[in-house]
Amino acid sequence: EFERLAGRLELVFLPLGKMLYEPGSQMQHAYFPTTSIVSLHYVMATGASAEAAGVGNEGIVGISLFMGGDSTPSSAVVQTAGHAYRLDARSLKDEFNRYDVLQRLLLRYTQALITQIAQTAACNRHHLVEQQLSRWLLLTLDRSASAELVMTQELLGSMLGVRREGITEAAGHLQELGYIRYRRGHITVIDRAGLETRACECYFVVRKELHRLLSDVQYRQDTLPSPVTRDS
Repeated sequence: EFERLAGRLELVFLPLGKMLYEPGSQMQHAYFPTTSIVSLHYVMATGASAEAAGVGNEGIVGISLFMGGDSTPSSAVVQTAGHAYRLDARSLKDEFNRYDVLQRLLLRYTQALITQIAQTAACNRHHLVEQQLSRWLLLTLDRSASAELVMTQELLGSMLGVRREGITEAAGHLQELGYIRYRRGHITVIDRAGLETRACECYFVVRKELHRLLSDVQYRQDTLPSPVTRDS
């Protein structure tokens, strides 16, 4: 599938904080993150916000394009700067309708994303801030090549939909336990196994579903094209 699409994929750099989609705006492209991570956010009328899901190198940003729409009520914001492949909306729709293999793959990913969104909603409602933070850090770590994450407490609070004070307390406790190291704007996971003991079952549900649905999908370095990198 990748080889057929390679000529239409554009490698772009996604800077931290870039808005890929605004709620209700027409979507012109789909994004396949490679080293970047994108957060799907919902913003309330009051200005409060929370992350519904994150997308890294396991997925695609822009599922509405092949699910019958061309806009989304959520925003898509770059959480971790890095690269992604960009495909124009028309090409994605054409390929989805034409090729069964790609269609099945994208629908499998969509099921995994729905699980993540539902589990995140349940987690935010029923679990402690420390459990939510541990879940979020582990999922982000799964998508990252580094154990060090560039993330402020304000941004973490926005992701989880909790007050900054709650993040400060939860991160402080995880640091006291020796599982993370926090300095201004940076969080380093130094004991992943320990961090997993502080996470709720939501992390493991999401990870298991991703593995069940996408374990046969591999990142193939030999098939990567070498286009000129552009800013998105």
